[in-house]
Amino acid sequence: MKLEDLQVYQISMKLADEVHDLVMEWDNFHKFSTGTQLVNAADSVSANEGYGRFHFKNHKNFLYFSRGSLSETKTWLTKASNRKLISEEKFAGLIDQYNSLGIKLNNYINTIGNSGNSNDHQ
Repeated sequence: MKLEDLQVYQISMKLADEVHDLVMEWDNFHKFSTGTQLVNAADSVSANEGYGRFHFKNHKNFLYFSRGSLSETKTWLTKASNRKLISEEKFAGLIDQYNSLGIKLNNYINTIGNSGNSNDHQ
């Protein structure tokens, strides 16, 4: 299985692109302050999937980083909402999608377990 085949990867990539497109509509101040942080966090969810690591503990550790980035993304979305940079509807939709991704990411982490059941080329 390739990284691109993982559902958590596909979803996180799609959401990161959606966040990027949203931020690109903001004025320069907000784009380079809140926007940069938000895009970096959203991009880090997929970038830290840990796929291709040669030991399951290393892979799992990167998935924990991914989960942390997901939480950070939700924090920056909340800040953007509080600062009236995104509508309440857009905020709610993105938070729902990130919550759903979080559940899928946790399930993926649990499937790896402690015995190296991941596809990380051990």
